[in-house]
Amino acid sequence: MATDYPQRVTTERPHLRLWVAIVIGWTLIGITFTLNYYLFADHYVAIFRQQPTFSEMLIWELPYWFLWAALSPLVFWLTKRFPIERGRLLTNSVIHIFGCLSLSIIHRVAYLIVGWILHVAVYRRLASISSVLSVFVLFNLPTGFMSYGTVLLIGYVIDYYRRHQDEELKISRLKTELAQAQLQVTQAQLQSLKMQLQPHFLFNTLNSISTLLDEDVDAADEMIARLGDFLRLTLDNSGAQEVTLQEELEFLRCYLAIEQVRFRDRLTVDMKIDPETLEALVPNLILQPIVENAIRHGVIACVGKGRVEIQSTRSNGSLCLVVTDNGPGLQGNSAKRGLGFSLTKERLQRLYEANQQLLLNDVPEGGLKVTLEIPFNHLVKGSS
Repeated sequence: MATDYPQRVTTERPHLRLWVAIVIGWTLIGITFTLNYYLFADHYVAIFRQQPTFSEMLIWELPYWFLWAALSPLVFWLTKRFPIERGRLLTNSVIHIFGCLSLSIIHRVAYLIVGWILHVAVYRRLASISSVLSVFVLFNLPTGFMSYGTVLLIGYVIDYYRRHQDEELKISRLKTELAQAQLQVTQAQLQSLKMQLQPHFLFNTLNSISTLLDEDVDAADEMIARLGDFLRLTLDNSGAQEVTLQEELEFLRCYLAIEQVRFRDRLTVDMKIDPETLEALVPNLILQPIVENAIRHGVIACVGKGRVEIQSTRSNGSLCLVVTDNGPGLQGNSAKRGLGFSLTKERLQRLYEANQQLLLNDVPEGGLKVTLEIPFNHLVKGSS
């Protein structure tokens, strides 16, 4: 209870000061108008001795407000140049009090001159402008003070609105710049991950070619040719983070052609692709490391012929890609599936955050099933 009391006092004190300032301010305004009516009571009696016509009232009133309209830009400038704010409150308040008094008197003098020229109300009975000024220069000054204060308040409202708009624009620009920076970082990270995958695959392929050179030169030559085709396709889409599934399958077929040279009859690949999924966007080279792991840890490890099945389906706004092999499976150790899976999982997290999953499950009859699920997005036609 003791810890809450000082906090409550500090939060209530600014409100108390505000209400005290409001009461004092309006009290001063009331006293000022009271003094004005008291000191210049004879002038009010003289002005309203005879009821003026509507046209006389217009000639009397409009010049008064037109002159304040002409002085408003100067008040706006003073508002912006000398803001009443913390740190400069006393100094700028004194400046505005002096400005209010000076401009109210200047306005009064100009208005009396205009009124005398137009023979407005009581001013018509005075012979010279000097006599008008000597009698009426201080008359009705409180209205001038309130006019200055009103323009001052409007100036603050306009200035506050402009600063608010500038801050909103600045925040919007900062958000845009931050989003662009984050996008650039993400793209750089994705590109880095993809570049890690490509040398990984290239190293394995070159190692296989090196082995074949001692066993089957013709097969090694064919493998080199298939590798050239694969690298050509890869370079054509090196800057793309996403491609259509149809393009991804072209890369995969090119890669599988390399592996078919190596394994010949030992490797069987079965593709069950839903035609509806061919235009779906997938991460560039996402299937190659998964299939490569299926061959390295499935086909090579199994006795007899190895089989890899690749399947695509669409379900509830998601694209589901499944790669199944007939190897020994995980055997309780998913870490042995190598670098390809860890990089693939990280790429998916960078691209789709929580809207993705990569699952590894043993197949009951033997083998491993890898399930990849991402949002089903189409390539926008006309985009590059």
